[in-house]
Amino acid sequence: MPRRAQFGVVAALLAALLGVCSAQTLPAHPGVAARVVSLNGQVSVLRDSIPWALQAGDEVRPQQVILSGPDGYARFQVSDGSTFEVFPNSRVVFRNNPGNWRDLLDLLIGRVKVHIQNWGGQPNPNSVRTPTAVISVRGTIFEVAVEDDDATTFVRVEEGSVAVRHLLMGGQPKVLNSGEWLRVYRNYPLAKKRLERDSVVRTALKVLTDTLETIIYRTGRDGPATVPGAG
Repeated sequence: MPRRAQFGVVAALLAALLGVCSAQTLPAHPGVAARVVSLNGQVSVLRDSIPWALQAGDEVRPQQVILSGPDGYARFQVSDGSTFEVFPNSRVVFRNNPGNWRDLLDLLIGRVKVHIQNWGGQPNPNSVRTPTAVISVRGTIFEVAVEDDDATTFVRVEEGSVAVRHLLMGGQPKVLNSGEWLRVYRNYPLAKKRLERDSVVRTALKVLTDTLETIIYRTGRDGPATVPGAG
């Protein structure tokens, strides 16, 4: 065999050997899947239009649909450490656009909670899409819900900030910071963002309850109570 041909055979064998070693040492589809960290109730993934029950440790691939039943809850983790939670009666597509890895979830119905990790203190751009909104994040904890058949989207930020854009009507996005929330309606422009006022509401309800209890108690003891300022 000529020397040049021998060299070609050796080179081909070395390339094949390196390919085998690489296949053995590198994981298939690195950083692509979402792994089930914890799970309760009925949660499945569609494979060829057939629902397959998920268990802790299973993986969900891009463009697969996650379904949760009335009692279903699951927490998933992706390769950068970010996590997302799927709550009951939800339908979610994982990485529906493989050409853009910033598109994390498409929420069709139900509710999810997302925790995006930063990369060494640097922003980590991701987005969640619903039928009416696009929520863009760089590192934060937030909740998204599609509430009804009209695809009204509810966005609430627990930590950090997100930008919410109306998917159907366009316009300038609104930035939500910690403790703020917003509803996106199909046929209306983005409304004003609102602050979380749970503690204020609870305090007001407690004052009202205490007042009513006082009125009822005094009515039962002393007869009909009078309201200050009444004629």
